[in-house]
Amino acid sequence: MSDLEEVIRERHSTRMFLPDRPVPRRLMDDALALAVRAPSSSNIQPWQLVFASGAARDRLVAALLHEARMRPPEIPPLPPAFAHLRRELGAQVYGSMGIAREDTEGRRVAVLRNWEFFRAPLAGIVCMHRDLGSVDVLGVGMFLQTLLLALTACGLGTCVQVSIAGYPEIVHAQLGIPTELSVLCGLAVGYPDPAFPANNLRIGRRAISENVVFHDV
Repeated sequence: MSDLEEVIRERHSTRMFLPDRPVPRRLMDDALALAVRAPSSSNIQPWQLVFASGAARDRLVAALLHEARMRPPEIPPLPPAFAHLRRELGAQVYGSMGIAREDTEGRRVAVLRNWEFFRAPLAGIVCMHRDLGSVDVLGVGMFLQTLLLALTACGLGTCVQVSIAGYPEIVHAQLGIPTELSVLCGLAVGYPDPAFPANNLRIGRRAISENVVFHDV
């Protein structure tokens, strides 16, 4: 359990990768072989993944950047009661990169890195069949977390990216993803850039008592 605990604590969002250091296919195959052991309702195994590297990744990034410069992504806003959490996270992330709140250009450049997959050499797209429901999203989530932990144990960095789902038509077109699959998020995979300040950031968590209730009687 000590090894598992170490991996869980080590996993975090990597926000800049070494673009010229490719991810060995063997490591991906090993991690995926573990991730598919995740539970799912009725053993549907609802996860569908598409990975792009090399020229395919470059074409996807170019198309996403072009669209991001023209219009904002189609990402639903958070409910007002939760919006402050996104602002607080942004303050920590931008602060770690030395980008002040009033630095509009610096923030614009940093935001565009989302659609570069933070320069990761392996760009993943996480999908699920459009006819499946919320219980199946749970299955995808458990698979994805298992995959993240397996990749962390291999020494790789990862970042789950909701921003990628903001331009689903671009992703579908560039990677030939069937229309019956919904794009849930992106997944950047690679080796972290040790010189990038935000990669040393560790985001705190709320007290367990704020999210968990035990009934004893």
